[in-house]
Amino acid sequence: FVFNHTSDEHEWARRALDGDETYQGYYFTFPDRTLPDRYERTLREIFPEQAPGSFTYRPEIDRWVWTTFHHFQWDLNYANPAVFRAMLGEMLFIANLGVEVLRLDAVAFIWKQMGTPCEGLPQVHTLIRAFNALVQIAAPAMLFKSEAIVHPAEVASYIAPEEAPISYNPTLMALLWESLATREVRLLRHSMSKRFEIAPDCAWVNYVRVHDDIGWSFADEDAAEMGIHGFDHRQFLNRFYNGQFPGSFASGLPFNYNPITMDMRISGTCASLAGLEQGIELGDETAIDHALRRILLIHSIILSAGGIPLLYLGDEIATLNDHGYKADPAKADDSRWAHRPAFDWPRAEHRHDPATAEGRIFQTLQRLIQIRKSSPVFAGNRTLFFDTHNPHVLGYIHNHHLLVLANFSEAEQVVSRNVLNVYWSIPKGAVDLVTGDPLPDAFELRLQPYQFMWLMPVLNTSEQG
Repeated sequence: FVFNHTSDEHEWARRALDGDETYQGYYFTFPDRTLPDRYERTLREIFPEQAPGSFTYRPEIDRWVWTTFHHFQWDLNYANPAVFRAMLGEMLFIANLGVEVLRLDAVAFIWKQMGTPCEGLPQVHTLIRAFNALVQIAAPAMLFKSEAIVHPAEVASYIAPEEAPISYNPTLMALLWESLATREVRLLRHSMSKRFEIAPDCAWVNYVRVHDDIGWSFADEDAAEMGIHGFDHRQFLNRFYNGQFPGSFASGLPFNYNPITMDMRISGTCASLAGLEQGIELGDETAIDHALRRILLIHSIILSAGGIPLLYLGDEIATLNDHGYKADPAKADDSRWAHRPAFDWPRAEHRHDPATAEGRIFQTLQRLIQIRKSSPVFAGNRTLFFDTHNPHVLGYIHNHHLLVLANFSEAEQVVSRNVLNVYWSIPKGAVDLVTGDPLPDAFELRLQPYQFMWLMPVLNTSEQG
């Protein structure tokens, strides 16, 4: 639900362009650059390559219009009560169609105030609470999901029963890719230990990829506590996922490089970022195998950590980057089209053959989803991240009963049972739900390259809750 702005082709914008002052009041329009210039002193450019600046001149009305994202997307003026009422009406119309979850797009941007970045202001939360309160009266089955790609501490500020009970988890997503690049889980573990816990009646939406680019949305202070310089680390990650870093397996593409701030994001499908595209191009069977293992590893995290897993269409069959967008002038300057291809139905037919990349990913994901559906232990948000004393192995305990270990390196790794016993008293009869094998009675647990384990004692249903 895009509620920060409308298209300039929307009826309200068309009426504003026709000179209707009522509808001009639905937006922010200015007769000259005086106020826009003052606002822009504290605004950041969202798309500096495609849409520099935050205001667009419209000769039809001889006015400047606030356009945070693109010249054709006009920001709405929520200081105008008529806008609030109109957008509430749109929400309720959608609810009457049967929609149960409404994704609040670009939620942090909906309030403007001179001298601020106009992101995440207190009035934003007031507006969301007001919308939520009214929606709960008229359509109590509908929930809000926040989409706030902001500082990790600010992401959590939107998650509450009275605001958005569910939210994307961009920090987990970014740090899954960070851990694949570094082969270390220190920053991922540390950040999740600090930031994963939310109210018990709320939930994260955990994901690996979506339709947008990847921004390295970890907190600099979290990185500093691990001895990592945030700015330098982002430069490394950009080079790694662009394939510019020596030894990189990734075939990502740069998106929106800002030469002033050196900020940049990464485009690409999960499979291409994980190394499958490069492995196929090189004809390297080991590289292909490692890429498929990486894809399954990070999906195993979003399926087993607390929250709601979200799979991006095409990732279930290891879809590669579509470089054809470069031949389309309307898309050539936006690398996100590389991971927005038309669905490849002929390729999807290979999902039935486990000997293919498509089949290996699809059938393994199906099995993991079935395991998740079959046990109540995967419900809820209670997740304890702990130090496995192996920098390459992530460990966490979900709902007290499920122990997850995940090896983020292409080498075999070991974890001592003594370390695990500090956090989880390993019972006799524990099994790996992924393989069905009993936990070996050995001093050390060995994980193969990119292997993950879902360890759980055999419990009855009442114990699992």
